[in-house]
Amino acid sequence: MSGLSGFLSQNAIKVENEKYVISERFVDDKGNPIPWEIRSLSEEENEAIRKSCVKKVRNKGVVSQETDYDLYLAKFAVESVVFPNLKDAELQKSYGVLGAEKLLKKMLTGGEYALLLKKAQDINGFDSDMEDLVEEVKN
Repeated sequence: MSGLSGFLSQNAIKVENEKYVISERFVDDKGNPIPWEIRSLSEEENEAIRKSCVKKVRNKGVVSQETDYDLYLAKFAVESVVFPNLKDAELQKSYGVLGAEKLLKKMLTGGEYALLLKKAQDINGFDSDMEDLVEEVKN
């Protein structure tokens, strides 16, 4: 296959979902850690997430736009997770929260959350660390 045909949608190699143990605290009935399934996002999805995190800020009468980076990273992580279903009402209710972003921050420790972000970053092709990802979002 050469030329333009290699770029056709049906010929593109699909990025496979990957499974990772994000936390040793979530185990199956045999005591084995349950892996999380993480997927790659399209740039179209990533752009929609970025745009949803932009807020208008008024400072001395001047209105500018600012990105909420913590919200961006939370939404990025949520949209990358296939399993567990973070949008499941029963799962959210069990942690006493409403919303997938709040659920994720409630159910994971700081280190686990950082690991999830790293794995989501890896499968999405970001070779740099999360600080570089945040810098990319700023631009």
